[in-house]
Amino acid sequence: MEEIFDAAIVGAGPAGLSAACILADRGVKVIVLERGEYPGAKNMFGGVVYGHSLGRIIPDFAQKNCPMERNIVESRISYLSEQSSISLTYRDQAFFEQLQNNAFTVGRAKFDRWFADQARAKGALLVCSTVVTDLLKDGAGRVVGVKTDRAEGDLRARVVLLADGVNSPLAAKTGFRPEVGPQHVALAVKELIGLPEEVIDERFGVSAGNGVTNEILGNVTMEMNGVAFVYTNRRSISVGIGANLADFAKARVRPYEMIERFKTHPAIAPLIKDGKPLEYLAHWLPEGGFETVPKLFGDGFLIAGDSAMLFNAPHREGSNLAMASGRMAAQTVLEALQRGDFSSYGLRGYGERMAESFVLKDLKKYRRFSSLLENHRELFTTLPRGAAEAFREILTVDESPKKERLRGARKALWRGAAPLRLLRLMWDAWRAIR
Repeated sequence: MEEIFDAAIVGAGPAGLSAACILADRGVKVIVLERGEYPGAKNMFGGVVYGHSLGRIIPDFAQKNCPMERNIVESRISYLSEQSSISLTYRDQAFFEQLQNNAFTVGRAKFDRWFADQARAKGALLVCSTVVTDLLKDGAGRVVGVKTDRAEGDLRARVVLLADGVNSPLAAKTGFRPEVGPQHVALAVKELIGLPEEVIDERFGVSAGNGVTNEILGNVTMEMNGVAFVYTNRRSISVGIGANLADFAKARVRPYEMIERFKTHPAIAPLIKDGKPLEYLAHWLPEGGFETVPKLFGDGFLIAGDSAMLFNAPHREGSNLAMASGRMAAQTVLEALQRGDFSSYGLRGYGERMAESFVLKDLKKYRRFSSLLENHRELFTTLPRGAAEAFREILTVDESPKKERLRGARKALWRGAAPLRLLRLMWDAWRAIR
């Protein structure tokens, strides 16, 4: 007799494993299919996990030895031109104490394997090195399982959760989510630079176990719509940069060229000096925003995480959206199992939960953000240089009257963007984030 699972989850990332933990904890017969040799082998992100979202899945994650690298106590936002850096920094004692582990860095391979171990301990079955090639459907078109690349690899399940990433091989075949256009995704590359723990502490001004994140904009992305970052790990620094995939195609820039150039910037080079390259990774990020989120459920299936285009670009949040969506998908599956209804109607609770959650509310709030970046290319071309020259004018001390200095700063800024263009940028930025 063919074995039938209550739930089959495609992808052992934060979304899929969150759902697996909740379902297995309630005694649901759940299987997780992962194409990598182990969870995390095929996955990459900047490296930040948010404690609140993880705590909704595993409340005692710290006591269960979650492989946290550094507790984030300081966040920076920097705007870089070719030779300068303008930065806004926030550090709060609360993140050392009552808000400890609000955010922390992790290594994806270690974290995903730890997360998978939690799911296994609760009773989930994890099968790696397995590619889901298609979905099984009955005569009415309802999803009833998955097809895999294994011999006799058809697997039946009452409900299927798709959580296999933005470049899901199932996307084009299923028709449940349109194939992602290059203008809606970013290609990001990351390098891990090994350094002694005490050196990282000194360079970033933190104590042992605490760390810093720095999100970076400017023309470091070689005039493409993109972003860079520097995150601290315990004995390494994550240095990453990415840009819109359509821009990469137009500019014909190689990602490794961009990251090598970024590492030589005067604001970045001192942070990684004498470091040893440990890893080089690449990843697609779903940056299309609210308008690209597909229908999240249907007859016999749900979609979560990056597969559902859930990424908050302004805040660079993705792992928390993935875990939250996986949790809400699991709660919906539990209800469907009680009723025995796995139709689109029976799974509608997932859409309702998501609509009322911070996930879709935040994406809807920032639905204009992608067009802001696309329509104001001066943010990545002329404005970084103009802003840098304006600050240089203001901060240069000689015998010039301050009135002249301010006039020079204003002219420098206008060389970066004309006055009307600056006003338009400020108006569009306010509309994008209000």
